[in-house]
Amino acid sequence: MRRLRLLSALLLAPVLTGCFASESADGKSDGTGDGSRLRVALAFPPAEHLSPYGADATILSRLGVTEGLTALDANGAAAPALASSWRRENDRTWLFTLREAGFQDGTEVTPAAVVASLTHATEAKPAPAALAGVTLTAKAEGSAGVRVTTKDPDPVLPLRLSSPSLAVLSAKAYADDGVDPVGHATGPFELTKVMGATAATLDRFADYWGGRAHASGIDVKFVADGTARANALRTGQVDLAEAIPVAQAATLDKAQRRATATTRTTSLLLNTESGALRNAGLRAAARQAVDTSVFAKDVYEGYADAGTGIYGPAVTWAEGKRTAPTGRARAADADGTTITLATYDNRPELPEVAQVLKQQLEKAGFDVDLEVREYSRLETDALDGKFDAFVLARNTLVDTGDPVSVLASDYTCDGGYNIAQLCDKDADKAVAKAERVTDTDERQDAAMAAEAEILGTDAVVPLVHQQIITGVGTGVRGALLDPYERTLVGTGTRR
Repeated sequence: MRRLRLLSALLLAPVLTGCFASESADGKSDGTGDGSRLRVALAFPPAEHLSPYGADATILSRLGVTEGLTALDANGAAAPALASSWRRENDRTWLFTLREAGFQDGTEVTPAAVVASLTHATEAKPAPAALAGVTLTAKAEGSAGVRVTTKDPDPVLPLRLSSPSLAVLSAKAYADDGVDPVGHATGPFELTKVMGATAATLDRFADYWGGRAHASGIDVKFVADGTARANALRTGQVDLAEAIPVAQAATLDKAQRRATATTRTTSLLLNTESGALRNAGLRAAARQAVDTSVFAKDVYEGYADAGTGIYGPAVTWAEGKRTAPTGRARAADADGTTITLATYDNRPELPEVAQVLKQQLEKAGFDVDLEVREYSRLETDALDGKFDAFVLARNTLVDTGDPVSVLASDYTCDGGYNIAQLCDKDADKAVAKAERVTDTDERQDAAMAAEAEILGTDAVVPLVHQQIITGVGTGVRGALLDPYERTLVGTGTRR
C-alpha cells in the first residue's frame, strides 16, 4: 500500500509553479536585515476573515503575527509574553505587569489598550473557546498594570490568557463590522496584505520587543490540498509546509519531514440533539461499530496512536488517571438508520478516516451518506448541528493549555465549539467541578472524571491521537514545532 501511495503521490501531485516569490518582490533580499523571505504553505485558509476569535486565531499565532499576555512554554506552563510577570491577589483577581512593547501601527501597548482588547474578546459572539464558561473583566492599574477579575475563581487564568483567541490588538483593529489584525498586532511579523482565502504577505516588524526577526518577511499560500503542499516542499517551491499527509511523507527526504507528537485527537462526534443519533442507543451502536485499531496502523501508517480518550499520549499524565466511562446506554439495532457523516479535506487523512468509518457503520446496519468539504465551507453547518456525525481533528490543549477548557468549549451546554451539541447535566456538573479545582494534580484527576462522564454519553468516539508531519526545507533553521500547534515561524526562523 505504501509503495502504491508513493507512486500516486509522485504522478498526481498538483504543482504550484509560480505561486511563491523566492525573495522579496524584486527577486532580491530587501537589504534591511539578515535573511530572505520565507515561503510557507498552510493547510487552512481563513474561515472568518482572520478574526482572532475562532479557528483563524492559530493561523495568526503560527505566523508570528499575534501575541497574548502570556504564552505556553515547552512544558505547557504559562510563560511571559506581553506581560512580563503576574501575581494572584485573591482567588478571583490577578495583576499582570506589562513589558514595554508597541503595536505594528505605531501605538504603544498600554494597560488601556490591553483592557480594551480583552473586553472586545469577552463581548464576541460566539465567545472564544478560551472563555467558555468564564466571565472576566479587565481594568488598567497605573502605567503598566492590568488587573483581571473573574466572576468565579479561575486558577488557570495565566494559561487561559495564552490562548491565540485572546491575542492583544490595538484600538484600530476593532470596528463595528469585525476585527482586523492587519497591521494592528504585536508579533515579529506584520500582515501587510491578505488575498482572501488564497494568500497573504507579511513583513518583518522592525520594532518587535523580542528582537529583530531573521527573515525579512513571509509569503503565505493557503493550500487545502495536502498532496500539493508536499509536492511544493519536495520541489523547493516552499520552505515550510504544514500538515503533510502521511501518504506523501515518503516522497520527502527524511531530513525534510519532522514528526511531532501532538495533543491532537481525531474523533467521531455524534449529534446528541437532533437527527437519528439523538437516540443514545443508536449512538452506542455507532460507537460499538468503530474499530479504532485500523486507523493508526492503516490510515496514519504509524504516525498516530489508537484512540484511548479525549486526551492522548502527548498529555503524559492522562493515562495513569483515566477512569472507565460511566452511564453508557445499551446499543440499539441500527436497522438501516440513515445518517450523514461529514468531514473536511484540509487534513487529508480525514476523508480516508471517514471512508473507513462509513464502511464500519454500514457493516453495523447504518445507511451512511458521506459529505466532504473544505473546512471553511463546513464549519458553520457543523456548529449548527446540521450533520449526524462529524470527524474532527482537535488539539485538546490549543485553546488554553488547560485540560479542562476543551471539555467546557466542546462538550457543555454553553460550549462555543460544541459540534456534538451535547447538553448533559452530569457532564456539565463534572466539568464545572473540574473548573473549580486549583491544585494541579487534583485538577487533572477532575478532568479525567469529566472525560469519563462525557465519553459515557457517546457524544464522542476518540479514533486516533496524531503526530503532525511538517515539511521543513533542508536550508531552513529555527522552525517552531510544538505539541500545541500554536507556533511555526518566529524570530529565529530563517533560510
